[in-house]
Amino acid sequence: MMRALPLFFVALLVLSAPAIAVQPDEILKNPALEQRARALSSGLRCLVCQNQSIDDSDAPLAKDLRILVRERLTAGDSDGAVIDFVVARYGDFVLLRPPMNARTIALWAAPFLIMLSGAAFLWRRRNRSAAPAGVTLTAEEQRRLDDLLRDERG
Repeated sequence: MMRALPLFFVALLVLSAPAIAVQPDEILKNPALEQRARALSSGLRCLVCQNQSIDDSDAPLAKDLRILVRERLTAGDSDGAVIDFVVARYGDFVLLRPPMNARTIALWAAPFLIMLSGAAFLWRRRNRSAAPAGVTLTAEEQRRLDDLLRDERG
């Protein structure tokens, strides 16, 4: 039983490693171009899976995009030109790290706005629950309050 435990953890590590979906027929013969293609495709979102890069996705559209990236690199395009070509075709959504611009400012600002509104809510709630300064109870109100608290405690 104890011998199986290390094997189990090794198998778990192997299975949890990210899958590379690039097929052997897609790999470029030029290692430098292939490395550039992998770097570019790891930053492009699979439009079918949406939480995977096209490098990790087995979707047919991801394969088409991987091939498109490799074709553009083979044609002599720079990395920036390839990204610009894909973004022109599919929009900023295809980028796993979208740029900060007028259309994506809400995306970048939303976490901070949510945290600020939560902090403001908690601050207002805390201040509202505190007794207003300068308000005192009359002797009758204090006696009734003491009676209620005494009854509550048992």
